[in-house]
Amino acid sequence: MTVRPLFPAGAAMSVGPLLDELAADPTDGPLVVGDDRVRDFLVAFGKRLLAPAVARRFPELGSLGFFLRRAEIDGALAGLTEPADAVRSPRGTVFHVPPANVDTIFVYSWALAALAGNRNVVRISSRSAGAAEVIVKALNDTLPAAHPAIAQTQRMVTYGRDDAVTSALSRACDLRVIWGGDASVNDLRRHPLPPSARDLTFPDRSSFAVLSADGWGAAAPAERLAVAEGLYNDVYWFDQAACSSPRALLWVGPEQSVARARDELVEALVEVVARRRPAVDASMAVQGRVSTYGLAAEGKASRIRFHGNEVTSVELADPEAVAREWLGVGMIAHARVDTLADLVPLVQRRDQTLSHFGFSRQELTEFVRLVGGRGVDRLVPIGRALAFSSVWDGYELLREFTRLTTIAIR
Repeated sequence: MTVRPLFPAGAAMSVGPLLDELAADPTDGPLVVGDDRVRDFLVAFGKRLLAPAVARRFPELGSLGFFLRRAEIDGALAGLTEPADAVRSPRGTVFHVPPANVDTIFVYSWALAALAGNRNVVRISSRSAGAAEVIVKALNDTLPAAHPAIAQTQRMVTYGRDDAVTSALSRACDLRVIWGGDASVNDLRRHPLPPSARDLTFPDRSSFAVLSADGWGAAAPAERLAVAEGLYNDVYWFDQAACSSPRALLWVGPEQSVARARDELVEALVEVVARRRPAVDASMAVQGRVSTYGLAAEGKASRIRFHGNEVTSVELADPEAVAREWLGVGMIAHARVDTLADLVPLVQRRDQTLSHFGFSRQELTEFVRLVGGRGVDRLVPIGRALAFSSVWDGYELLREFTRLTTIAIR
């Protein structure tokens, strides 16, 4: 039962000694919620991700670096209030199992758990590369100037498919955080937790965008361009495979207005893509074509337009045909409804993010009330679908990573 420590970097070691090291408190005291030792480390680490050379190569790391700015961290902690009759403490040891297809998600999960004062073990998939490697290097480069408590309490490791290792780490944790598909969640749940521990799961999710045709028609050219730029970021980062990446654009308005707005947005997106030049390899392009032709063969698509290998625009015959599975990067399905309320019956529990444009807060609030908690956990403007928040999938993560001890005097 061996793992290879990636952070702090080290030689392969057995799970037992690793857990023994984590169990020992730092010499100057255990971590606490909002610990300054962790805050300082996260801020310094975030600055490395904001370096121009890193942010240009991996824009998603720039977003992560922004999330780790001191003002953002302090703001998140400010919302973590402590009742007058209780003390908020770390939950203990947190075991994180992130997916391989989204290279940055494990950092958000780990950073918030560490900020809550927990000891952490993060399993990084051996299939992770690119941005994940840059992150691990930045973490290790930040470590020499950090307080020793960071190296004592935080671990990121990699190992192959080894049920014995996963079982040992599961038995030792107070909270297990599972990111991935439904199958991954169910597979990991085979490994028992201590009776006092529990799982925090993030299974298969799907997301879409909703736009008002009237709102588009009233928008100035600069605002329309901003929507196209934002849609580009939402779609092409992570190859449209992130749980919050929109896989369909649902338009609200009369047919003629929607047709005009849809075509104008697609044209603007094609121009942005030509300028940004995202990398879409041959296998991705083939996947998109196969998925698109599949929709047509099933009678779900009424019109298909290819704009090179980068943008595929599909008009759906019916809003109920909206696909929730990944169909390929740059594949955007369009459907139309008369009113925002018409989308309510389409919402499923697995629907996570609703990116929006052209609606008022009152309209969106009424929509959420009509949905009644059956699905959709977050509504954000187009362009912010991939912006992580300390509230995710309906969970207030900092609260999930802590526990309350109540104190009664009388």
